[in-house]
Amino acid sequence: MIKLAITTGEPAGIGPELSTQLPFDQLFQQYPDLHLTLVGDQSWLEAQTNEELSAFSDRLDFHHIALKESAHHGQLNTANAQYVLDTLTHAATGCMNDHYQGMVTAPVQKSVINDAGIPFSGHTEFLEELTGARKVVMMLATEGLKVALVTTHLPLRNVADAITPELLTEIIQVTHHDLQRYFGIDQPHIYVCGLNPHAGEGGHLGMEEITIIEPTLNALRETGIQLTGPLPADTLFTDKYLKHADTVLAMYHDQGLPVLKYKGFGNAANITLGLPIIRTSVDHGTALDLAGKGLADQGSLLTAIDYGYKMAKARATRRQSA
Repeated sequence: MIKLAITTGEPAGIGPELSTQLPFDQLFQQYPDLHLTLVGDQSWLEAQTNEELSAFSDRLDFHHIALKESAHHGQLNTANAQYVLDTLTHAATGCMNDHYQGMVTAPVQKSVINDAGIPFSGHTEFLEELTGARKVVMMLATEGLKVALVTTHLPLRNVADAITPELLTEIIQVTHHDLQRYFGIDQPHIYVCGLNPHAGEGGHLGMEEITIIEPTLNALRETGIQLTGPLPADTLFTDKYLKHADTVLAMYHDQGLPVLKYKGFGNAANITLGLPIIRTSVDHGTALDLAGKGLADQGSLLTAIDYGYKMAKARATRRQSA
């Protein structure tokens, strides 16, 4: 069985209802060897659905973690911040112990965790520290496009200073390795955005392409990694280039993700590369204004489950053939 843990996210948001209102009949028919574990407060989760979930007990179960205080739709409560982190810790630890083959995360509310006095910049960074990963990469994927990021949650004024040859090398190596490991691409072709407008235009609009990005790409090409770029982001994201790219590497969050989300929002998944475990996630936030109203779209969660399942299958296949 491919056993995936679904962390149900911020209890006041849409994560609990998305997780419990999935089309389980269709999922289990589509993936005959899939088993799902919903991680969170079982009573609160069961209250989000009218379906009798026990009908799927051979393929669906709960790992109960109690809320610290009662949850209410759309109302954040700092008392439940640690509860959210406890669900992530359980799922990640279970993956490291091979109890689960991967984890799928519903959205969390970063602000309420920080307001509770717990430093938290996101799932990616939390799981990087928890698992002891050397370097992780945030990648979003939808049909026909994958975008990985060199920098993630940084103020824009700090981005240029953060992009060093060492960081760029690590990011590309992790991306190349995990495209092989989880997506079955023997020779991934990575297209790389420049940092500056027009990729610096020969140094007239910035020197980072000349002093940092191009030398790093050249050194990595000598190791056998297929790289094209740096290219201006405003032309790289066109069919001329994308039809040849296994993934696009963007230099910062809002360079690559607006294009990805325009193309596939609601049917995209956030994938953390470089972890010792498989982790996928939805491409949206907690949508507090929609919680409990039956208006939340399950498309991204279904996409995240699909990627998590396929990545787990690909890893198992590679292990068997090794």
